[in-house]
Amino acid sequence: MQVVFHERYREVYACDPAAAYGRMDSMFDELIKAYPFIRPEPASETDILLVHKTEHLERFKRNPQLFEVASLAVGGAIKASELAVGGEKAFGLVRPPGHHASPGSCWGFCYFNNIAVAVEKLIRNGVIKKALIVDIDLHFGDGTEKFFHGRSDVIYHHVTGKTREDFFNDLKDFLESEKDFDIIGVSAGFDRHISDWGRLLTTEDYTETGKIISQSAGRVCQGKVFVVLEGGYNHNVLGLNAKALLSGMEQI
Repeated sequence: MQVVFHERYREVYACDPAAAYGRMDSMFDELIKAYPFIRPEPASETDILLVHKTEHLERFKRNPQLFEVASLAVGGAIKASELAVGGEKAFGLVRPPGHHASPGSCWGFCYFNNIAVAVEKLIRNGVIKKALIVDIDLHFGDGTEKFFHGRSDVIYHHVTGKTREDFFNDLKDFLESEKDFDIIGVSAGFDRHISDWGRLLTTEDYTETGKIISQSAGRVCQGKVFVVLEGGYNHNVLGLNAKALLSGMEQI
């Protein structure tokens, strides 16, 4: 397991919970003790335009700091996906998040859709033929769903459930129903935690979530799986939850 991180992700580029001061530190401090870190390059405009409209990209170029950090976030997701294809599980500890970014619009603290660009680039380059995107964030990734709706080469699934049991049943049912894919990308939001907005999952539940996803990847696609950070806003538990997920993913 490698963690993809850039110091610029620490920058406060906007006034929203995802961009809050100290949010990345809470995860960095926990993960640096357990995993090697690798630094990404920013995504190119060509990469971003794989899924976004030109006018969407140009809109954010008017804010140089935001554009630079958001391009680095896309680059972090790309790097994590490349590591996974090479056989190394990876976690993109990136911000801004991305799953609410659509081709020409965005909301929910997102600007560019990090995981969508990463997956689309793998497909366009002929590296993979089919991907699953599993979204465990509290909120439905409407942007990601819009990119891949109706396509057979990318299957997006937002895990739902009003109880912990429902959540795990939905996750298992989806993964067991898919038998043919080359990689799993995980949109990892930690805002379902009992101490965060969703008030549902425990820290140990993230370990179990990681284990279930990793085992599915092990059965079908030689363990090729990568994770990209989305939500999660309680700084006191973010690091523990991220580490729990990665710990579970190491169990095959």
